[in-house]
Amino acid sequence: MIKSMTGFGKYVVQLPAKKVTVEIKSLNSKSIDLNARMPQGYREKELELRKLIANSLLRGKVDFSLYIEYTGDETSAQVNESVVKQYMKQLKSIADGDDIKLLEMALRFPDTMKTDKEDIDETEYEAIKEALNGALVEINQFREEEGSVLEQDFIERITSLLALLDMVKNIDPERQDTIRERLEKAVQDLKVEVDENRFEQELIYYLEKYDITEEKVRLANHLDYFSKTLKSEDSNGKKLGFISQEIGREINTIGSKANYAPMQQLVVQMKDELEKIKEQMLNVL
Repeated sequence: MIKSMTGFGKYVVQLPAKKVTVEIKSLNSKSIDLNARMPQGYREKELELRKLIANSLLRGKVDFSLYIEYTGDETSAQVNESVVKQYMKQLKSIADGDDIKLLEMALRFPDTMKTDKEDIDETEYEAIKEALNGALVEINQFREEEGSVLEQDFIERITSLLALLDMVKNIDPERQDTIRERLEKAVQDLKVEVDENRFEQELIYYLEKYDITEEKVRLANHLDYFSKTLKSEDSNGKKLGFISQEIGREINTIGSKANYAPMQQLVVQMKDELEKIKEQMLNVL
C-alpha cells in the first residue's frame, strides 16, 4: 500500500467559550517541511505540536494552521489604541481621508490588537490536541485515497513495461540475425579474402557486445520487485524511487546495445512509460 504526500485535513472542537479549529494540508517534499501558523499566545506548545505532526505525516511540505475563535461574551483581545492612532497619523500624512476610512485601513496593520497573556489551561490544550489528532486522521485518509489512485496508475505502467519487454524478447533473435547479415555483407563488399575461422570468432565477439540477455533478465526482476514493493504494508516512496532508477538503467543499456530500429522504438516507448512513473513517484510518501 502506498500513500500520497498530498492531503488535507480539518477538525473542529467546540469549547464553552471558544471554538478550536485545526487545518493541515501537505504537498510533496523530500523530507518533512513544516510551516506552523497559530496565535502568538499558543506558541509555547508549538514544538510539541510539531512533533505530533512529524511523527504522523513523516514527509511532505506541511502547512499547519490553528485558529482560536472566541464564541462567549468574554474576550481577552483589546484594540491597541496607541498603535492604531499612530498608523492613522502616518496614513493621513500620506493622503487625505476621513477618520472612518483611515481607521479601517489602520486596523489591517500588525499589532493593532493586544491580548492579555494567559496560560493555556489543560482543558483547552487537550481540545487543541483532539482537533490536531482529528485533522491528522482526515489528512492520512486523504493520503491513502490519493495513494490508491497512484498505485493503480503504477500497476498499469508496469504492466505496459512488461508487455514491451516481451516484445523486445520476441524480436531479439531477428535483431541478432539482422546484425549478423549486416556484418557479413560489409565484409563481402570489401571484396578481400578473409579467414573464415577468424571472421567467425570476430563475429561472435562482436555479437556478444550487443547481447542483451542479462539486461532483459535484470529488467524483468526489477519490474517484479517494483510490483511486490507496491503491495508492502508500508508506503515506500524512496525505495520505489531507487527501483525505478535501476529500471531506467537497464532500459538505457538495452537502447544503447540495440543497434536495431524496431527495438529502439520499443525502448523509446519504455522510457516514456518510466518517465510517467518517475513523475508520479515524486508524490509518493
